[in-house]
Amino acid sequence: MANAALPLISVLLPVYNAEPYVGAAVQSILRQDYGRLEVIAVDDGSTDRSLEILERFRRNDSRVSIISRENRGLVASLNEGLQIARGELVARMDADDFAYPWRLSRQAALFAARPELGFCGALVDPLLHGRIARGRLDPVFRLGLPVLSKFFTIFMHPTVVYNRNVIADADLYYDSSYRHAEDFDLFRRLADRYPAVLLEESLLVYRVHAGSVTSRHIREMRRTHLRIVGENLERVGLAGDTQDLRAIGDTVSFDTVARAAAFMRALEERIAALPAAERPSFEAGALNLFYFLYQLVNDEEQPALTHELLTMTGKWNAIRRREKYALSPGAWAPWLSQASMWAGKQADWMAYRFKSAPAAAVLAPYRMGAT
Repeated sequence: MANAALPLISVLLPVYNAEPYVGAAVQSILRQDYGRLEVIAVDDGSTDRSLEILERFRRNDSRVSIISRENRGLVASLNEGLQIARGELVARMDADDFAYPWRLSRQAALFAARPELGFCGALVDPLLHGRIARGRLDPVFRLGLPVLSKFFTIFMHPTVVYNRNVIADADLYYDSSYRHAEDFDLFRRLADRYPAVLLEESLLVYRVHAGSVTSRHIREMRRTHLRIVGENLERVGLAGDTQDLRAIGDTVSFDTVARAAAFMRALEERIAALPAAERPSFEAGALNLFYFLYQLVNDEEQPALTHELLTMTGKWNAIRRREKYALSPGAWAPWLSQASMWAGKQADWMAYRFKSAPAAAVLAPYRMGAT
């Protein structure tokens, strides 16, 4: 098929102080095996050499355009890029990730085969401490995405492609009132109105590091996440007042843990009364919400609080056996739980090393560096 017959893909790349990574990210897009694309890089007031690196790409490749202005935040950058994107398809990309050369062609082929789709996502290969592991499909995605989208962010944001031939312009925007969970908000709105698909293939390497937006704003992200879940549950009639769910995002204490646990029990009772056809997706969503709360509480490194959550929700059998043994003494010997959890994290890291490979070796065929 000639390039002119291919839909134009606009790749939306927000950039903020990404000097160590942005060159490889842009390079990975320009080396795609898909012939018709444009890169819209939005420099959000970077104070490092990010803009200089982007300018070098723009001079050498006419497919690259740059918006550069003072810092306004990620949501403003995304919306600004959407406004000038010319493509029938709009792909997201982060400045610290790598796209495999076939990423865009795979996603374009999906829309060609299924033009009714509104948007799609894909799996990722995580990059942690210089090593890359293969991404795996969570079986939960075999269930209904519209329901799951009410409980969690169904797609990794930088893998998403939007179909502007299907999605109305009025629907394709990021809401600034949901900062640091703007993708969760957008996906739940779109999934209610437009068909969506998860490609069961890793299309990019997703870098996990302390400087990422998610890592730097984890607390605010979690508060906003719980707010969105609460709104969704109220709208579908599975909850009335969701303040008991949202309170734990502000402060983790015995009081807020008890309130969140009571909320979860009541939610599960209401889900159990749903029609059989609807129940599995809602049950999977509620379980994901529990794991979200479990991680939130566990990150406080106060085993007694995690012990309380597990006991009050009756979810001891929902966690890994090793974690169950580690947290069992949390109420009367928190020091023992802390030591056991630390040992468990070391075991997880060793397991990751075993199933991963050095990033340089994985990326070598694509002539991309690991930094």
